[in-house]
Amino acid sequence: MGSPSSSVIVPRMVIGTFISTAIFFPSLYLPILTPYYNWLFNSRIFNCSLFETVEILLLYAIIEPIYTYRFAHNPSLRIDVRPVKSEQISSPKSQKYAGVPVPDIRRSGGYDPLPAGEGRIKSSFLAPTVHRFSWSSPLQITRALPRDVPSSRRIVLELMVAFFLYDTLFFLTHIALHRIPTLRRIHHPHHTHSEINPQVTNQLTMIERLSLILLANFSLNIIGSHVLTRTLFVPIFVYMLVEIHCGMDLEWGYEKIMPFGLGAGCRKHAMHHRLGEGHYQQFFTWWDDGLVAAEQWLKGRK
Repeated sequence: MGSPSSSVIVPRMVIGTFISTAIFFPSLYLPILTPYYNWLFNSRIFNCSLFETVEILLLYAIIEPIYTYRFAHNPSLRIDVRPVKSEQISSPKSQKYAGVPVPDIRRSGGYDPLPAGEGRIKSSFLAPTVHRFSWSSPLQITRALPRDVPSSRRIVLELMVAFFLYDTLFFLTHIALHRIPTLRRIHHPHHTHSEINPQVTNQLTMIERLSLILLANFSLNIIGSHVLTRTLFVPIFVYMLVEIHCGMDLEWGYEKIMPFGLGAGCRKHAMHHRLGEGHYQQFFTWWDDGLVAAEQWLKGRK
């Protein structure tokens, strides 16, 4: 792989420095994180149970038009101009986060706080619960938030692990969507376009849309991520999701900023949309590279 262009060296150094200092010197960011999270904790908007849903919709409504405008006004950047063959291809139930006391979770769901010594309800935030309906509280309006302020080390490491887990789960799910006939019919509408463009990001069936949300939520929940990590995960996730579908060879594409060719980026995803196979990863290259190597090894043994 060639050396990185000079245009990405500076952002790579800035991001690398930020990640390194956030992990190894978390005390540097504590004076910023503490007042920021305390402000969020006391914010009525942040306490709303629909905050993450609104955050996703708002970010997509901002990011997708920006990429669409650039796509429409920069034909020289487009990378997928060949046509694709036709055969190629709810309201929240509960809001639970790591570090939230069980009584607070029960109060936000409309229940009485857990009595002293009660052992029937587990304290796991992974166990599903349903908001307790009442005429005075038909829907869950607020969510229980952890009181502790997360360190920059925790946030950065949780983001890294969550994206790794999500990309792994998506890779496996994506292969199934292409190789199992019933699931392939569900996935087919995502590939019905003449040229990949930012609007393809949202060209999904309801089942696929729900699967993306569930995979992302599971990746965050299984590691006990802090609610602030979740809040920061969303803009990064939406930005990368739109960018891999943007159809443009961008100078500052995240795949160019990431070292060692670890980022997949739009070019590889456009190839996947064009051929209907290969490059099953969403954001990173390691699993797809591993799959190609494994398939070549198996062919060599035959």
